[in-house]
Amino acid sequence: MTRPLALHPDRLLPADPRTRDIARALYGQVAALPIVSPHGHTDPAWFAGNAPWANATELLLAPDHYLYRMLYSQGVALDALAVPAHGRAPATDPRAAWRLFAEHQRLFRGTPSRIWLDHVFADVFGFDVALDADTADLYYDGIAEKLATPAFRPRALFDRFGIELLATTEGAHETLDHHAAIRASGWNGRVVTTYRPDAVIDPEHEQFADALPRFAALTGCDIATWNGYLTAHRIRRRAFIAMGATATDHGHPTAATANLSPADAETLFERVMGGRWDAADAELFRAQMLTEMARMSLEDGLVMQIHPGSVRNHNAGLHASHGRDKGADIPGRTDYVHALKPLLDAFGTEPGLSIILFTLDETSYSRELAPLAGHYPCLKLGPAWWFHDSPEGMRRFREATTETAGFYNTVGFNDDTRAFLSIPARHDVARRIDCGFLARLVAEHRLHEDEAVELAIDLSYNLVREAYRLDAPLRDDPAPRRAALAA
Repeated sequence: MTRPLALHPDRLLPADPRTRDIARALYGQVAALPIVSPHGHTDPAWFAGNAPWANATELLLAPDHYLYRMLYSQGVALDALAVPAHGRAPATDPRAAWRLFAEHQRLFRGTPSRIWLDHVFADVFGFDVALDADTADLYYDGIAEKLATPAFRPRALFDRFGIELLATTEGAHETLDHHAAIRASGWNGRVVTTYRPDAVIDPEHEQFADALPRFAALTGCDIATWNGYLTAHRIRRRAFIAMGATATDHGHPTAATANLSPADAETLFERVMGGRWDAADAELFRAQMLTEMARMSLEDGLVMQIHPGSVRNHNAGLHASHGRDKGADIPGRTDYVHALKPLLDAFGTEPGLSIILFTLDETSYSRELAPLAGHYPCLKLGPAWWFHDSPEGMRRFREATTETAGFYNTVGFNDDTRAFLSIPARHDVARRIDCGFLARLVAEHRLHEDEAVELAIDLSYNLVREAYRLDAPLRDDPAPRRAALAA
């Protein structure tokens, strides 16, 4: 029997009636605020060319590792889901892939993916019946019909979603041609890039050998020398800034930093470039480069984002057959207190430095991250990320960090997604959960109602703009909003 699809207006808000009333009023103040998405992995080619997507599989399933990793865990082959292997799409009928996805919808019960999918299906495409084996073709054909219209082109959806800024992520060795095309097009959508130098910093990265020559060619530098290599980074950072970048991003295996003497750093660099390195050298080089990136951020103002703790490509066979970023990255334990100390000893009190820390190790929230961010002026806490980008993960984040770091040492929410259509859903979840958390503090008489209104706006909009050094945040008279909350 076909199940109806409807988004409950109080979804994710507290179950207690009094607290829910407060949360509902708070959410009413922030639901329609613009979306600021300062870190993600959507394809800038979508916005440069503004071409229509071909079908539901290409748009919603094949790029989204949150979806296909769940099916893979139940024995469904990625090729059958039309997931590209090393950038090449398999010869899979996209309708057949979509039907297979629809047949397995039960796997997503209780997951954040289900919340995001329901939002996309109901709010973006207007479906009023749930996706399952019986409605797979209805969905596939209905989505295809809408994708063929101008209202569902990438730029039109960008505007419809109320996105004020969207940041993509490009490697230091990659060209920024799509971003240049966006700027030359005359479209007023603000899509910026983010500097991700992992492939030219990490000797253990599978692209390291191929990325370095491209890095050198883009900069015209002799990267065989330590000074030339650092100069190349400065040149590429300037090129990214010219395309709107306000941040860098570093997805290292650990949060290790180092502060070697210039002579020792040069000697280590020569071992790495000469191919005479071992695993310890690779870790030390990554650690030294985080400190070098912090030094460069003091020069050019780019905000650092450190995303450590993912054991990348854990499934060796899948990595060999399909490449990286195929849902096989697994969280690992992460130390921050000792790992960050060399960098913090050098720059931790510098007023011009801003570092946003993320974690996949929730045990570090209250033990390490909140105390660090609650002390060092340069540190801020990134939101619940990746495996913890969920209602429960967001609540745990607030509960574990607020008492020590407060709200204003955090940076709001970012969606970190490849799935463009899920961006409004993800931000909506974050706003609802934060409003529920604030409502509980009001109900427990730990927070005044006018403070809760101001905080709801800050958590949804202002903090992210401040953290990523965007334009001036929204600071208006809270009295009308306070009156609305009281009503």
